[in-house]
Amino acid sequence: MFYSRLAQAMDRGDLCFYYQGKFGTADARLAGLEALLRWRDPLHGMIFPQDIIGHAEQSAAIIELGKWGIDSACRQLARWRHEGLPLVPVAVNISVWQLSGGDLYDTVQHCLSRYALSPTLLEIELTESGEIVDMAQACDTLQRLRVLGVRVALDDYGTGYAGLMHLKMLPLDTLKMDRCFIDGVDGNGRDALIVASSVALACALGLEVVAEGVETAAQLAGAHRLGCHQTQGYYLHRPAPAAAIAPLLGSARTPAA
Repeated sequence: MFYSRLAQAMDRGDLCFYYQGKFGTADARLAGLEALLRWRDPLHGMIFPQDIIGHAEQSAAIIELGKWGIDSACRQLARWRHEGLPLVPVAVNISVWQLSGGDLYDTVQHCLSRYALSPTLLEIELTESGEIVDMAQACDTLQRLRVLGVRVALDDYGTGYAGLMHLKMLPLDTLKMDRCFIDGVDGNGRDALIVASSVALACALGLEVVAEGVETAAQLAGAHRLGCHQTQGYYLHRPAPAAAIAPLLGSARTPAA
């Protein structure tokens, strides 16, 4: 039943993305955007990702949702380009289940070609929502995407299914520290120690670190002090529909092709 409702929502155009900025921690300049799923249901109003993804992962709906998300983000990038706006990379969340289908690379390549976009404008954020069934295939798919020019991020680090195992095995560019560790980065307690050690590990592996859920000036200062390269959260920018992103893109540090 959920699968059919979700399929109908995609057909009717009831799904959309809100976009939240990611900013350089040192200078607070826009460095990228994350596409966040919203479902404008005629009966229930706005439905958020936490009420969608878990159900979708229980069926083939998650594969179709992933394809829709990649296409939608690329289409929006092409629209902003047509409007003459500078572009920054847009991150799209995918589930580990999408790595088992075997066609994620083809989907990404098709969408980039369809909208004539540089691969550097797309980032894949992998959520640790379950076990990767075929690690070899997952690594091969992600590495092919990275060779193409697409960046790969591990989202919600520290709260997911495998943690250090995924960090060890998967070809990655970025580590996103979960918001539960950012709450206390303005002090010297456990959160700060965990973030500091995670940043040191990530840097040793050649990865950038994004602090998620930054909601105060003190947390921003703490993330900067501990070495996080980028920050994301309500303090600097709340998620907004595509039409409201134009002023933010106008402040972009480096227009991308």
